[in-house]
Amino acid sequence: MGLKYSNKINKIRTFALGLVFVGILVMYIGIFFRESQVIMIITMLLGLLFVMSSTVVYFWIGMLSTKTVQVICPNCSGATKMLGRVDACMHCNEPLTLDKSLEGKEFDEAYNKKKLKH
Repeated sequence: MGLKYSNKINKIRTFALGLVFVGILVMYIGIFFRESQVIMIITMLLGLLFVMSSTVVYFWIGMLSTKTVQVICPNCSGATKMLGRVDACMHCNEPLTLDKSLEGKEFDEAYNKKKLKH
């Protein structure tokens, strides 16, 4: 019955962590092509690109999280960072908003889009 929401910062961090694992997996696959140096070099470089892109994403979300608004969740009393007009608590996934006009409305991440059609 209850919908599962998740915090945007955690989603982006999970994506970056996934990039690390994909990069390592691609490089590991390259080990099986030791006979063909070209394929091995391509997979190693591709894996390195995945790992480097995860570093960029981690840096970007780190810089972005310094500009967030820190609020106390009314449900679990934990401090959480909010990106945009609506977000979810990092600890209990409670839907949160700072916009008084959205209080009481159904949680929808579309409220964060600049052009929202009513």
